[in-house]
Amino acid sequence: MTTSTVRSRDEKLTLAEVCEELKVSRSTFYDWRAKRRAPRCIKLPNGDLRIRRSDLDHWLDDREDAT
Repeated sequence: MTTSTVRSRDEKLTLAEVCEELKVSRSTFYDWRAKRRAPRCIKLPNGDLRIRRSDLDHWLDDREDAT
């Protein structure tokens, strides 16, 4: 794995970036989070959320339809 690959997998995405990528509203993401259906999040001391690229990718892989 190259340094840039490691760096991109460890990249911390903002909630806005994740919502834009998933094409969902912030309220939908918070609803998923309340129901424990959202990807793992890091809560910063100021209350902002960050999502690791690797956690988002893993979460998406788990939801892939196998058919």
